[in-house]
Parts: sequence; C-alpha cells; structure tokens
Amino acid sequence: MTPDDLLTTAQARAILGVGKAKMARLIAAGEIPTQPDPLDGRLKLIRRSEVDALLARSSKLERAA
Repeated sequence: MTPDDLLTTAQARAILGVGKAKMARLIAAGEIPTQPDPLDGRLKLIRRSEVDALLARSSKLERAA
C-alpha cells in the first residue's frame, strides 16, 4: 500500500462531494471503513478503493432510478 492509496476524510469528502455530516454518517454506518493515521491517531484514513467502490455503487443507484 502506498500513501496515495490512503485519503484523509477531507480528501474523501471532496471526491464524493459530501459534507462533514454525511461523511460522518457513512463512516458510522460502516459504509466507508476507516483506519487510524499511524502518525496521528486522532485522524482517520480511508482507502481510495473504498471511496471508488462507494462512487460506483452510488452511480449504479442513480442510473437505476
């Protein structure tokens, strides 16, 4: 895993186009797994692949509607 594979919650929010509250709900619901930042345990990191997978799922839902 490279550093480019991990995103901060702010970076993930920007890619997904959601606000802080929506991101918090996605994390709390387990839709986006996080891991602690090894350099700062207060921060959460998200795998880029998880963000891409959520985008793919939401795109499929939008097309089906």
